[in-house]
Amino acid sequence: MSVSDAAVYALLALGVGAELIACLGIAFMRDTFDRLHFLGPSALGAVLIAAAIWVQQGPSLISLKATLLAAFLLVSTPTLAHATARAARINELGDWRRQPEERIEVEER
Repeated sequence: MSVSDAAVYALLALGVGAELIACLGIAFMRDTFDRLHFLGPSALGAVLIAAAIWVQQGPSLISLKATLLAAFLLVSTPTLAHATARAARINELGDWRRQPEERIEVEER
């Protein structure tokens, strides 16, 4: 086994592990807001898997596609989390803004 093979296996193990943790977290958390915390590891897993493809294949078309997919996930994951959290809050409270009965301290600028 060469050093590059070991690096590929390590990156794949870390990437698949991050994806597995994200999937288990989403499956077993109790509400939407808790599940949103597991979107981050899914993007990290995609980056690690894309890095493994780069180490294995070098610069190639499949490496470019993996990089573009990982970049798309890195950009879209926070947007998806924000939109989902806002939609869940509107569904629960009817409005996304802070309600008078909530005890949330907001710093004035």
